Amino acid sequence: MSLRLGDEAPDFTAETTEGDVSFHQWVGDNWAVLFSHPKDFTPVCTTELGEASRLKPEFEKRGVKIIGLSVDPSDSHAKWAEDIKETQGQTLNFPVIADHDKKVATLYDMIHPNVSETFTVRSVFVIGPDKKVKATLTYPASSGRNFEEILRLVDSCQLTAKYSVATPVNWKQGEDCIIVPALSDEQAKEKFPGGWKTLKPYLRIVPQPGK
Repeated sequence: MSLRLGDEAPDFTAETTEGDVSFHQWVGDNWAVLFSHPKDFTPVCTTELGEASRLKPEFEKRGVKIIGLSVDPSDSHAKWAEDIKETQGQTLNFPVIADHDKKVATLYDMIHPNVSETFTVRSVFVIGPDKKVKATLTYPASSGRNFEEILRLVDSCQLTAKYSVATPVNWKQGEDCIIVPALSDEQAKEKFPGGWKTLKPYLRIVPQPGK
């Protein structure tokens, strides 16, 4: 069964390019992004891991650890890292799980048989410090992910976990938010003493809290 939002992210122990990890222990009190790629030495994946390595400092600023996965062994990952550095100009700087027995892929329902019975799809799991799944994304093997969007999604998840707001379409860090409908005007006055703009009773626009 596929993981749903709010489910606990399954724990596991696995070999990675940076040694063995026990997942929940590795996450610790941080947020985490776990993402799979179909196979080593494939073109789209090469560009993705280069981009993820480039953006690692941005994830770290947000208290987020990133970890990749494919069904290839660690020695294959190590050789592939050389290609990533050569073609993308980025050194692989985060662990990649060697899921050759497909244990983790099965736990996280990363293999979709109608697409391939062997390789994982491009799954993304945003996981909170409570080890609960906060967001998921699934891309086909032919479509490279937008890691700037994954960062934006993390920003939204972290903000809405802390404050009684939601983020509107195309929202970016620092932009106005929406007061959640569950909050009455009286309750909102306590949380947002600076006020808000009411477009409709259910649509109340407020500057991003915490800024």
